[in-house]
Amino acid sequence: MKTVMTAAERFTRMYQHQEADRIPVIDLPWSATIERWQSEGMPCDIDYCDFFGLDKVVHYLPDNSPRYEAKTIEETDEYHIYTSSWGVTQKSWKHMASTPEFLDFTIKDRESWSQAKERMTPTRDRINWSYLADNYPRWQREGYWIEGGLWFGFDVTHSWAVGTERVLMALVEDPEWCIDMFGHYLQVGLSLLDQMWEAGYRFHCISWPDDMGYKNNQFFSLQTYRDLLKPFHKQAVAWAHAKGIKARLHSCGNITPFIPELVEIGMDGLNPLEVKAGMDPLHIKHRYGKDLLLHGGINAVLWDKPEQIRAEMAAVIPELKKGGGYIFSSDHSVPSSVSLDDFRNIVNLAKELGSYE
Repeated sequence: MKTVMTAAERFTRMYQHQEADRIPVIDLPWSATIERWQSEGMPCDIDYCDFFGLDKVVHYLPDNSPRYEAKTIEETDEYHIYTSSWGVTQKSWKHMASTPEFLDFTIKDRESWSQAKERMTPTRDRINWSYLADNYPRWQREGYWIEGGLWFGFDVTHSWAVGTERVLMALVEDPEWCIDMFGHYLQVGLSLLDQMWEAGYRFHCISWPDDMGYKNNQFFSLQTYRDLLKPFHKQAVAWAHAKGIKARLHSCGNITPFIPELVEIGMDGLNPLEVKAGMDPLHIKHRYGKDLLLHGGINAVLWDKPEQIRAEMAAVIPELKKGGGYIFSSDHSVPSSVSLDDFRNIVNLAKELGSYE
């Protein structure tokens, strides 16, 4: 009889670089993609993971923001302009798959950062304890892979808090300011995860987003990474390993030169291996696959082209799954050009190609 594992069991095997019944199959569609799938027959009252039979994963991120007032400024049928708890004015399109447009920022210099920093303290009310109490037993019972979330680093600082040009300039002209921001975000986040852990809420892994690259290149030099950001990545990894759990980094763009640095600090997993930005998942597997779990690496540009995506999956999945250490997903998110049938076929093929039995 074929053994069917839970998501937690599959993920555990992959992080141990061992084979399972099959590779885990997960992904993250844009809201516009969900909207399309619902128009094509997916019930509105069912989670897409359940509908497609994806592996069960939960990611819980406590609030380490400055807690500025979040409010709507303007809303139409097409878009929503609002302020976030990070003091950022954003414009989000309702029916298109895209990141927000960042219009203005509250944190713009050391003085405004100092004011924001005073508001960022790891108080217990930053954790939704009732949500955890209501759901954690089910996550355990149903074999979810449970992740604790962090929110720190270059990406969340430039995109979601301070502004891209401002932070890129500061990396050169005022690196100590960047170090202070990176470090405080992480300190508050880890303190909140400590509180959850001490209350008995366990997770298998911590993960965080820190997009350090774009198409064919990185936002900053290898030396800048070593001097300003790597120490904080190392601290997060060390925190996880002290708890006996794993650490996974999400970093979009081409970050190939940074991979040896991530391996050196003991990073356990890397996502999304963005092919369309110049990442080569097979090269990474062959060179670093014994040390690093790979998650993603399937070119999202091809997901609405059935013949091409089948050919790519057939070429890369058998290699990426060898010896464990691989989680299937797109190399970023599922675009709204992908139909309900397209995605169903991709999921079924991923399970077929990813089987070890």
